[in-house]
Amino acid sequence: MTSRERVRLAIQHREPDRVPIDLGSTLVTGIQASIYAKLKKALGITSGAVKVYDPFQMLAEVEDEVKKVLHIDTCGIQLPTNIFGYKNEKWKPFRMFDGTEVLISGHFEYDVLPNGDIVQYPKGDRSAPPSGKMPKDGYYFDVIVRQEPIDESKLNPKEWVEQTYSLYVDEDLRYLEETSKWYYENTEYSLVGSYWGAGFGDIAIVPGPHLPYPKGIRDPEECYVPAVTRKSYIQDIYQYQFELQMKNLKMYREAVGDRIDVIVMSGTDFGSPNGPFIS
Repeated sequence: MTSRERVRLAIQHREPDRVPIDLGSTLVTGIQASIYAKLKKALGITSGAVKVYDPFQMLAEVEDEVKKVLHIDTCGIQLPTNIFGYKNEKWKPFRMFDGTEVLISGHFEYDVLPNGDIVQYPKGDRSAPPSGKMPKDGYYFDVIVRQEPIDESKLNPKEWVEQTYSLYVDEDLRYLEETSKWYYENTEYSLVGSYWGAGFGDIAIVPGPHLPYPKGIRDPEECYVPAVTRKSYIQDIYQYQFELQMKNLKMYREAVGDRIDVIVMSGTDFGSPNGPFIS
């Protein structure tokens, strides 16, 4: 039984030969780069570099050799632009605090602060305030909240959505079509699509880590409070986002066809390690 057959049986609520396994096909099923390096060492795999495709959680690309050893059934199909707004390309070396050597996008621009923290810039644009921070000795980045003074008279839900999200362009759709087609025709993996546009209130996106100068309400605390005090503002944001993303979803479907088996629509959660954000 192939991986694709195995996953398709499982999502049809039919019993495959074994439970399908996913590692690294999405941002919510990924593995942090330092841990991935240790995993490769434990498996005796010495070839290949550790490549960070998500410079937020510092997630590593899971290589085919690792997938083969661990019997991974999935492969992710996602656009190359990451949460900080730059493409994963032109790879360059970077050393994690624990000494792990990785490759990261050549557009990754960062500074080390006097206290040892590392900050990175949206779209790799040093003219903008940094939008992400990895604390000294940390393993991943936190989003920096860059909330401008709130002028109630200028809060514009449509502006918030249009700054945060955009319609797919031809380059995006070609990439999705060509990439999904290649993996469908040349591998037996089950393809998992990463869409993400339906993440209403996504705590990672609200601050606008990919935006040089985010407008509107960007502080998560301020964002949750308006759910009560500025209810229409939040509702209108979600409505505009819904309308835009329904257009994107239609184009996405046309680009990938029936080649993907599972699609991730949202990574939104309202929990923290200590409890709910909203009780």
